[in-house]
Amino acid sequence: MNEKGVGSIWPAVIFVVAVSLCFASNVEGGCSRSPVIFNMGDSNSDTGSVLNGFGFVRPPPFGRLFHRYVGRVSDGRLIIDFLCENLTTSYLTPYLKSMGSSFTNGANFAVGGGKTFPRFDFFNLGLQSVQFFWFQNQSIELTSKGYKDFVKEEDFKRALYMVDIGQNDLALAFGNSSYAQVVERIPTFMAEIEYAIVSLYQHGGRKFWVHNTGPLGCLPQQLVNISRSSDDFDNHGCLKSRNNAAKKFNKQLKALCKKLRAAMKDVTIVYVDIFAIKYDLIANAKLYGFENPLMVCCGHGGPPYNFDNLIQCGGVGFSVCEEGSKYVSWDGIHYTQLANQFVASKILSTNFSTPPLHFDFFCD
Repeated sequence: MNEKGVGSIWPAVIFVVAVSLCFASNVEGGCSRSPVIFNMGDSNSDTGSVLNGFGFVRPPPFGRLFHRYVGRVSDGRLIIDFLCENLTTSYLTPYLKSMGSSFTNGANFAVGGGKTFPRFDFFNLGLQSVQFFWFQNQSIELTSKGYKDFVKEEDFKRALYMVDIGQNDLALAFGNSSYAQVVERIPTFMAEIEYAIVSLYQHGGRKFWVHNTGPLGCLPQQLVNISRSSDDFDNHGCLKSRNNAAKKFNKQLKALCKKLRAAMKDVTIVYVDIFAIKYDLIANAKLYGFENPLMVCCGHGGPPYNFDNLIQCGGVGFSVCEEGSKYVSWDGIHYTQLANQFVASKILSTNFSTPPLHFDFFCD
């Protein structure tokens, strides 16, 4: 075969091998009983709270892989959707969905824009916890009266409690603060996460799954306003200051999880290194079959980021990549379905979890 022929098939071979490897761990979970999950977080795991709570419908092409908008800030499924698929359970119903809802496998309290601080401000983590307490109260009462679409009392102790939050706290802090000031605020964010986990524990939660925050400095939204001559860029084009702050956040979060394991009886807290998974994807995008890891699929402006704060995805003048394109970033802040699937497969491998438990540990 001539050199041209080899070159024409080699990228395809690399892609097939890479995709096979990175999704190989996405195997079906082994629950011996029906899983129940309660999730708290932000738009990275919001499966429809903003849509159902505020009636805010994002225009096409959001949700294009569902063929309609279903409340997710992506072209398709989120990480949490793939994790539910792994357990062969239904996608989590948003707590704020008032019609046609079934909560037999739990509920999703995550809201786009959610933060840790202030505690009870705009569906932040503290308010999501309070919503859960009321849900628990009403669910136990209704199931005792024979209602079928809610969680039984005994299942609250068997459930998995997921926490995936922090990105908005850091992003907003960088909007009006120096790096040093942002780092000074991190203990405040940790205090709110601790308050939420301890409160859930006091209400019967015993099994927790905590995601750390991803590489904020690799989001096109963060990159677009920084001069290309800045010395803040690392070897992969990400902002060192943002990522260093995320690393400090994660170091304190990991320490908090360790502290709570020691302080609370009969508790399991799994800490998952989402930062490592996502940064590996950015740094080795071509190896995994992705293209343009810092370019937005749905946005405006062209290279290097295709992101414009004034013309965002779905706005007048935006453009979108073709379906089937191997992009990481969907809209400059959130990941594409394909990237979310990659991240979920790495989570399911247990290689990024402390302790290294399988996702189905709580229902096995």
